[in-house]
Amino acid sequence: MSDTPVRLLNLLSLLQTPREWPGSELAERLGVSPRTIRRDIDRLRDLGYPVQATMGAVGGYRLVAGTAMPPLLLDDEEAVAIAVGLRAAAGHAVVGIEEASVRALGKLLQVLPSRLRHRVGTLNTATVPLLTGDGPTVDPEALTLLAGAVTNHERLRFAYRARDGAETRRNVEPERLVSTGRRWYLIGYDLDRDDWRLFRVDRLTEPFATGARFTPRPLPAEDAAVFVASRLRGHTPTHTMVATVHRPAAEVDGWMPWTGDYELEPIDDHSCLLRSRADSLKWLAAGLLMLDCDFEVHEPPELREHLRTIATRADRAANRGNRENRGNRENRENGENGENGENRNGARPDGRAPTGN
Repeated sequence: MSDTPVRLLNLLSLLQTPREWPGSELAERLGVSPRTIRRDIDRLRDLGYPVQATMGAVGGYRLVAGTAMPPLLLDDEEAVAIAVGLRAAAGHAVVGIEEASVRALGKLLQVLPSRLRHRVGTLNTATVPLLTGDGPTVDPEALTLLAGAVTNHERLRFAYRARDGAETRRNVEPERLVSTGRRWYLIGYDLDRDDWRLFRVDRLTEPFATGARFTPRPLPAEDAAVFVASRLRGHTPTHTMVATVHRPAAEVDGWMPWTGDYELEPIDDHSCLLRSRADSLKWLAAGLLMLDCDFEVHEPPELREHLRTIATRADRAANRGNRENRGNRENRENGENGENGENRNGARPDGRAPTGN
């Protein structure tokens, strides 16, 4: 194998298999001399791949963890598996990795051969995720297109449906995608309105990357997360909650329901004061209940009323279940004893002779 770049790629593909390769075996597989293998190993090291060598009769070469992430080589099955996993993570991910999933998916799809893109699309068409939470779903294809436009500083055109149902066409310089745990938002400079805007991705359709590049403008906020938080406070009906939670602050901090705007103030080793904001009383109530501990809500009164409604509904459901179980038990007992109190062999429970017509 005389083509050095091709040989290096094949050598790297072998080394990415988690095992140690003797130099003689690598030379045999690639059809070169052990000396050529040693030179190629040095070339890979110069490119940033941390190849470790061990001496001796059973020594060899293996790829180890380094200080930086070098490019990876994937076979067809690995590429399809990663793409499918990233698509799932982009829409319904562990909190904190949604945006990274979209960026990685965009890079992978850009270089994926058409035959593999077809396989990824077929798998996603044939499967349906079991969704949790009350957030709207977002098409991963749209997310990857938006992420690519953000990365490449490329202008976007898309149709957008506002909160009041009005349909508009937008021409935007995209700045950043932000996930709040329940929704995706696109920050962009609206060229037609000459101002920064925040767009909910689930209300965005027909996204099209125009190919026109732009120079990024300074965002009028400390960072993208601060910008989104400030816009959401000003444009959505937000409820501010204050509650005492009988659980240590360290255990409440980072708990999944509280992925939005919240503050914790320790009271003692076993309780803390929780302040949080959300656009849904249901979301606040669900978060408190998921903490699996006692709590007292101080504000707002609407949340206390909503919790009373939940408690009444839960109590009614539990009592209904008790009545149904009691009725089923009585029916079984009546069936065993007969309508006149006789059991199946004709004897009465009191020992008297069975009744007759």
